[in-house]
Amino acid sequence: MTFTYKPQGVCSRMITFDIDDDGYIRNIAFMGGCNGNTQGLSKLAEGMKAEEVVKRLSGVCCGMRGTSCPDQLATAVQQALDEI
Repeated sequence: MTFTYKPQGVCSRMITFDIDDDGYIRNIAFMGGCNGNTQGLSKLAEGMKAEEVVKRLSGVCCGMRGTSCPDQLATAVQQALDEI
C-alpha cells in the first residue's frame, strides 16, 4: 500500500513510501530537502520493518527545529501503521 505524507518543519515537501504485506518499507521518495541526505535516508530505510523505522528515527532533530527528515519519515510511517 502506498502512503503520502506532507512533512512539517523541514525542507522536504512530500514523502511517499510503500508498506508491503509483510510490513516492510519500500520505494521511499522525498520531494525537496537536502538531496544527498534524503537519498541516503531512503536507501538506509529501504527494506526495513516499518516498526523498526519508527523506533530508530523518531526524535532525530535537525539543528534547533525539533524535528528532521528522519523524524518526519518516522512520523509518516507511524501514521501509516495506525491506518492499516
